[in-house]
Amino acid sequence: MNPTLRAALAALALSGTAAGADGLATPLTGTPGDPARGAQIVTDPQHGLCTLCHAGPFPQVAFTGTLGPDLTGVGARRTLPDLRQQIVDSRRANPDTIMPPYHATEGLTRVGERWQGTTLLTAQEVEDVVAYLATLTGDAP
Repeated sequence: MNPTLRAALAALALSGTAAGADGLATPLTGTPGDPARGAQIVTDPQHGLCTLCHAGPFPQVAFTGTLGPDLTGVGARRTLPDLRQQIVDSRRANPDTIMPPYHATEGLTRVGERWQGTTLLTAQEVEDVVAYLATLTGDAP
């Protein structure tokens, strides 16, 4: 197993159990996130939609956005609890954010009836994305 991946998974397993100002420390599932599945979600324009707003080390994506921060090196800049909180509901850190809450159902104002009570990502998909983002520790290729 890749040493960076091993370190990211170990950190995920040891990330604590309490939610706080520094993020969401408790993993959403008992199964560690899969960085390969997370990479697929992040770069899939029909599923995660991440590259619509974020640039990063995604050579397979022809066009990426500039509305959000570049994700290159995000795993070195953010903790696992912070990454998890950003994906689950970034409004906790920034109430004015334009980033959608990927695993929240409360306080949504522009959601059609069909989608009420439904999250954009499952709990396991959130953990997969967090595991992938944690591997992004280097500079741009």
